[in-house]
Amino acid sequence: MRNTLGDLNNHLFAQLERLNDESLTGEKLVEEISKAKAVTSVASQIIATGSLVLEAKRLADDRMNADTTIPRMLEG
Repeated sequence: MRNTLGDLNNHLFAQLERLNDESLTGEKLVEEISKAKAVTSVASQIIATGSLVLEAKRLADDRMNADTTIPRMLEG
């Protein structure tokens, strides 16, 4: 696997370190804050997608033990 949640975690901590750089001021700080917001937005989507996949897996596992159906959009 090319990118993992561990990689995401590393990127988030790297972004936090850049935000904590006390030498950043003015426009450079504004630019880094803007990048941090973009990174946070993408990370949130990655996490939400991972949660959806995990929930779909749980439903699939439950389906084997019960007579339930999975919505078509979640079938893999």
